[in-house]
Amino acid sequence: MESTGPLGDAIRAARLQASLTLEALALRCGVSRAMISRIERGEAQPTAALLGRLCAGLGLDLHQVFQPAAPNPAPVSRAGEQATWRDPATGYVRRNLTPPGAPSRMRLTHVELPPGARVAFDLPWSERRLDQQIALLDGALEMTVGAATHRLAPGDCLHMTLDEPAAFFNPGQTPARYIVAVAMLEGR
Repeated sequence: MESTGPLGDAIRAARLQASLTLEALALRCGVSRAMISRIERGEAQPTAALLGRLCAGLGLDLHQVFQPAAPNPAPVSRAGEQATWRDPATGYVRRNLTPPGAPSRMRLTHVELPPGARVAFDLPWSERRLDQQIALLDGALEMTVGAATHRLAPGDCLHMTLDEPAAFFNPGQTPARYIVAVAMLEGR
């Protein structure tokens, strides 16, 4: 089978590992079967929101989709080798900081959200509960989790469980740069 690119390959591998057909995944996440197929074949680039829906349906977090497997994990993740992805709709850029294959339940990601950009994840990660903290480095960030909205300033850190819809919004005039720490919770 020809390579479809890292993102398409990762989605397909996760779907097959979960023993899901395209139709079953489409029903779970509300993304059309045709769109999932196009993403898996590398013919379409998903937005962050669409990718969030796919991850929720697969029981994965975003970090897992972008982090390549590493049979012999290195203890250091070099900046120039870290997986980076840009959302084609908003310009949101995420970079995995945690070394690939690190034997840790916690993962770190650096995110840059352009001024005025909004990224919404309307499906909670329901297969596995995720514990998340956001530490704002620069700029301004409004984080909505369920019905609660939190405005963050540089140096602020927000803790949440990703079991409700969530949205990130940059109300400022400069990029919002922040670190996301995610860990899988026991149970559920």
